[in-house]
Amino acid sequence: MTTDIDPITLAVLAGRMEQIADEMDATLFRAAFNPIIAEAHDASHGLYHAVSGDTLVQGKSGLPIFVGVMSFAVKAVIDKAAENGDLADGDIYIFNDAHLGGTHLSDMRLVRPYYYDGKLFCYLASVGHWHDVGGAVPGNYNPAATDAFQEAFILPPVRLAKAGVVQTDIIDILMRNTRLPQSAQGDLNGQLGALDLGVRRMDELLAEYGAATVRAALDALQNSAETLMRAELTALPDGRWTATDYLDNDGITDTPLPITVTLEISGDTMTLDFEGTAPRCAGPVNIALPTAVATAYVAIKHIFPALPANAGVMRPITVKIPQGSLLSAPFPAPVGGYTETILRMIDVIFTAAAGAAPDRVVANAYGTINALSISGTRDNGKPWVMFSFYGGGHGGSLDGDGLNHGNAPISTATIPPMEILEAAYPVMFKQWALRPDSAGVGTHRGGLGAIYEIEVLEGNGAKAFLFGERGRHAPAGVAGGGDAALNVFHYEQDDGWHSPPMASKMVGIQLKKGQSVRLETPGGGGYGPASQRTPAAVARDVAAGLVSAEKADAAYGTAWREVTQ
Repeated sequence: MTTDIDPITLAVLAGRMEQIADEMDATLFRAAFNPIIAEAHDASHGLYHAVSGDTLVQGKSGLPIFVGVMSFAVKAVIDKAAENGDLADGDIYIFNDAHLGGTHLSDMRLVRPYYYDGKLFCYLASVGHWHDVGGAVPGNYNPAATDAFQEAFILPPVRLAKAGVVQTDIIDILMRNTRLPQSAQGDLNGQLGALDLGVRRMDELLAEYGAATVRAALDALQNSAETLMRAELTALPDGRWTATDYLDNDGITDTPLPITVTLEISGDTMTLDFEGTAPRCAGPVNIALPTAVATAYVAIKHIFPALPANAGVMRPITVKIPQGSLLSAPFPAPVGGYTETILRMIDVIFTAAAGAAPDRVVANAYGTINALSISGTRDNGKPWVMFSFYGGGHGGSLDGDGLNHGNAPISTATIPPMEILEAAYPVMFKQWALRPDSAGVGTHRGGLGAIYEIEVLEGNGAKAFLFGERGRHAPAGVAGGGDAALNVFHYEQDDGWHSPPMASKMVGIQLKKGQSVRLETPGGGGYGPASQRTPAAVARDVAAGLVSAEKADAAYGTAWREVTQ
């Protein structure tokens, strides 16, 4: 039996349900202890289908990668609950197993069935990046990991709460497997609070409109998303376009790893085929299949930004991931550096899509989160772990220059502020600035990367590691635009400054009090031929210190000099 729903009621319910997910996001952001969630918003909440686990609604403040990947996490819980056979109102499952739920082991997932009038209506879910979940290195981004056990403590789907009763033994296990139990406890409480709020808001919504009407609205929203997606594809030319880009290495063997996609449009359907991608590798730039499929969704949402965030968008799209590739690595393959791989997937999808719709895509963004961890012991003997990620330039587009010093296009997160990091940890940022000449040239240049220099202030020594990319293969321009600068990392030792042998990855860096690390991040690629950039725009860039006069002359000619006279 279906319930008809008028357009006005549908619009109201769509907004109400988005608001529920948004409010769950905000609840966790306010309550979380670690800056990766509280400041950078590396988390997400949503509503999911009671049978399939498909995404129904997701908050707008969470990470886009979680839109698709959390449906796999919810489906894993649905399967686990069916195996147990005793799902109940008030149950809450918790796990971080990336091969079941996607992304990596730092992302802790909580999934709660939502019941109304004694019947299962949907699932609510919360995911957040915990600061530390055990493993070989603080912060869990271990660039030398060769299996998942070297990355973090692995928790399969287990019930944290049974019929509303929290199982404290599960919490005890979790807190014993982190270097920062206070932070983990605070983040867990924040996620539980977000789920509680979601239940209350859903109770209010269904009490007002009725379960049948709300269910009809959810179905209608997915069907509408599918219709819109098919219309968008029909408006594009049929054809096949292929693109290849490379990861620097896997952190174990210094060999480039290709990621290839062939994008095909036929009528109102699209296929993304990743045949030709490198096989599973030894190091932690593998990703699990759920992550690969979710990444394709993120790229599609960037190309078609007006479409709603639910599973209906992907119905006309087939994603083919070759078995045995680093995009479908089975357990226990290491996947800690998933961010670097999905960024490269997005890059090749954009590059391929430029053949079909150059007006819809942007040039490659800086393409690495540069996961940098510094940890040690304070002068008072207390341990500390500073884990954060860092920004870079976004690609130019038909509409204009790329964003300077933005966050990665896999997220709507923010870069943790320098003041927050300095207040929380014994470090000082000696430099936090835009990086001149780091952007790709073009009719619309890319955005600039950044320079960060961080000094250790306390203790007898600290350890650092970097998990980055784009140290060997620069972010590419599109439609004739130029490539951006490479990623550069240096660390200070008694005999001066050094760089990692593998360019963008290194573990076990020893730092004394007063020594520093320096990170120079890439800019974004350029869009369109540099010859078509106006002399006035070049002159403005030079005057602002974004582009040197020498690079301006080489890339754009000398006509800009006449503008300044």
